[in-house]
Amino acid sequence: MTLIEDERRRFGAVRTDLRHGLFRTGRWSLRYDTRALLVCLGIAALTACVTVLSIGTGTYQLSPVEVVRTVAGNGPPGAEFIVLDLRLPRALVALLVGFAMGMAGAVFQSLTRNPLGSPDIIGFGNGASAGALVAIMIFDAGAPQTALGAVGGGFATAAAVYLLAWKRGVHGYRLVLVGIGASAVLGSATSFLYVRAEIGKAAQAASWMIGSLNARDWNEVRIAALGLVLLVPVVLVYGRRLTMLEMGDDTAAALGVPPERSRLLLLCAGTGLTAMAVAASGPIPFVAMAAPQLARRVTRAAGPNVLPAAWMGALLVSAADLATQRVTGSALLPVGVVTGVAGGIYLAWLLLRERRDHRL
Repeated sequence: MTLIEDERRRFGAVRTDLRHGLFRTGRWSLRYDTRALLVCLGIAALTACVTVLSIGTGTYQLSPVEVVRTVAGNGPPGAEFIVLDLRLPRALVALLVGFAMGMAGAVFQSLTRNPLGSPDIIGFGNGASAGALVAIMIFDAGAPQTALGAVGGGFATAAAVYLLAWKRGVHGYRLVLVGIGASAVLGSATSFLYVRAEIGKAAQAASWMIGSLNARDWNEVRIAALGLVLLVPVVLVYGRRLTMLEMGDDTAAALGVPPERSRLLLLCAGTGLTAMAVAASGPIPFVAMAAPQLARRVTRAAGPNVLPAAWMGALLVSAADLATQRVTGSALLPVGVVTGVAGGIYLAWLLLRERRDHRL
């Protein structure tokens, strides 16, 4: 054995092969798609630019350079309060919520093998919303209690949908169909809550249900960040199993992946991401559905594309927030209105495309 080989064995040699997307160090190796990695970096840079523009937009206009200087502690007089206390939390909530929704959408669409299998379509987002509404209307909850209600409602809905869709395992089309039915039931339950609630609480809940970033502060930033810190590593570690599950349960089992256990674990992680995002901003529609589809078209890579979808979700919510401020001249328009209109158009285009390709 040569000296070089001995050093490689003892200390581990780090080798990066850009052509094949392989990073290896000692016993560990990581395979990645080079184009997907570059797309992630590009979307992250674009999201950062949109976030800076959004922070500088408002009655008190700030240039991008002034925004960066203010965040660094060297801004113009009076800008520190406006940027750090009023605008930066809102921008961070948009970024974190979009990231969580994009990643959750990629997980659910991969598990169901259906472009319509996003949490806001199959009822998981509605379950989190219903849980949060119960906390707001009945218990007059603050931000932490609302987050607990959203998480509880999301997981209760996920458990019910999973059990109802079970028949010698859970398959994608049954999960989607049962989830749509659960979404309808939860919509009726939400309407009942509005009827029974006091007028003030009903108005508060109605504005929250649209999906808004208005009056968001550091409490909501902590809620969204906590969900990402706890659940993003789980999705990244087990994300490779999504690709195998897309091949079918028999193939995944032959490759050493326990299908049902992996599906349940990833389902819980996606539900948690959805619930924490809903708790921080309310249900922002169509982001979880559109982000994975757009990310897949940009990366041109097979598989779930969880990281590109996450960054695409962050870009979509941040851009929608910037659009509400630039178009209306104020930050009062809920961002859910913009994503709802854009998402409805995208859904119509997606259905027409599926029909044209004779897949619908």
